[in-house]
Amino acid sequence: MSICNKKTLLCLAVSGSLFSVSYAANANDHHDHNHHDGEHHESEHRHHDAHVHGVVETNIAQDGDHLLFEITAPGADVVGFEHAPKDDAQKQVLANAVKTLNNPNLIFTLPENAKCTFEEAHVSHNLVNHNDHDDHDHDHHDGEHHKEHGKHGEFSAQYEYHCEAISNLDQIETQWFTHFPHTHKMTIQYLGDAGQKAASLTPKSSVITL
Repeated sequence: MSICNKKTLLCLAVSGSLFSVSYAANANDHHDHNHHDGEHHESEHRHHDAHVHGVVETNIAQDGDHLLFEITAPGADVVGFEHAPKDDAQKQVLANAVKTLNNPNLIFTLPENAKCTFEEAHVSHNLVNHNDHDDHDHDHHDGEHHKEHGKHGEFSAQYEYHCEAISNLDQIETQWFTHFPHTHKMTIQYLGDAGQKAASLTPKSSVITL
């Protein structure tokens, strides 16, 4: 069962109020990447408008002694491509990336005195080959839709922690850039007891102070 199914209200906080701020914060990035997004993105769902190569979105919500992370990353940032693996080498790259994403302790470092224990991870992606199944059950239009959708391959990762002393959670550090060097910026939106905070992390500045 996914984290969102277990903690609906917390996920609504992440996906709702935090994402709304994230769109505004990244508005300038969309104009800087027209060579990637162009006219096609203007006709896509708003979720795809936020898909900017080199930029990963991370939302963090605190509810009592629970901490929830939600990451959305372009496939190009994570594995270097945004389509289904074309050979064994790409399949291995994808498998390694999923393995890394399923270990949040490799992605984030929380203060020891916050006494946070990792409880659950949920990782998904859409870098799949739709032609491998139901190929004869779809018409030409559906096939074209899948091809277009495949151009927007991305990853989603959700992590849940339980923190016995969450009042000591005064900062969060990320090692994302070490594992996924194609990313040049991570936007952070935080919502907790202390209020809401936004920040942009880079390889040279990878800590958010709460």
